[in-house]
Amino acid sequence: MRKYAVELIGTFFLVLTVGCTVIGGGAGVIPPLAIGAALMVMVFAGGHISGGHYNPAVTFGAWVRGRCASGDVVPYWIAQLAGALLAAAAVGVLRAGAEIKPMAMPVGPGLLAEFLFTFALVYVVLNVATAKATSGNSFYGLAIGLTVMTGAFAVGNITGGAFNPAVAFGITLMGLSVWANLWVYLVANLAGGAAAGVVFKVLHPDDP
Repeated sequence: MRKYAVELIGTFFLVLTVGCTVIGGGAGVIPPLAIGAALMVMVFAGGHISGGHYNPAVTFGAWVRGRCASGDVVPYWIAQLAGALLAAAAVGVLRAGAEIKPMAMPVGPGLLAEFLFTFALVYVVLNVATAKATSGNSFYGLAIGLTVMTGAFAVGNITGGAFNPAVAFGITLMGLSVWANLWVYLVANLAGGAAAGVVFKVLHPDDP
C-alpha cells in the first residue's frame, strides 16, 4: 500500500506543478524547468519505495521490461490517475479565475511527438533506474527530470509536452487540453512506453 501512496503523491506534485506554472504562469522557460525539477525531486523522494514512476507509460514500460509485477500495474495506474485528479482540483482552487485556453493539437505531429519523447523518457528510466550496470547510481532522478524538461522544450508547443497519460488526464481536467485530444496521449504514451521496454530487452538480453 505504501508504494501506491508514493505514486499518488509524486504524480500529484508533478501535475500540480504543470497546472500552476502553465495556468497564470505563462509561457517561456519556467514551466519546462519547474516541471522537470518537480519530477526529479519526486523521483529522488520515492524512487526507493515505488520506483518513482508517476506515469502509467513508465509503469507499462517497466512491466514490459520485467521490472514491474503484473499485480502492481493497475493499482499504480489508479494511484497515478488519482494523483492527477487531486492535482487538477487543487489547481482549480489555486488558479481560480485565471484565463484558460485549451491548446489546438494537430493529430499526426501530436502522436509522433508524444511517442518519441515518451519513448525517450521510459528508455532513460529503464537504463538509469532498473539496469544492473547503473545499479546504485545517484543521478537517476536528475536524468529522468532532465529528459522531461528536454521534451517539453522540444515539442511542448505541439502537445504541451505530457509524455504521461496521468499528466494528459490532469491537463484535460484543468481545461488546458480538450477531451478529444486525450486518445492521442493515451495511444502515443503507452506505445512509447511499450517500445522502450522492448528495445531495452533487445539491447540488454543479459539483464532480465
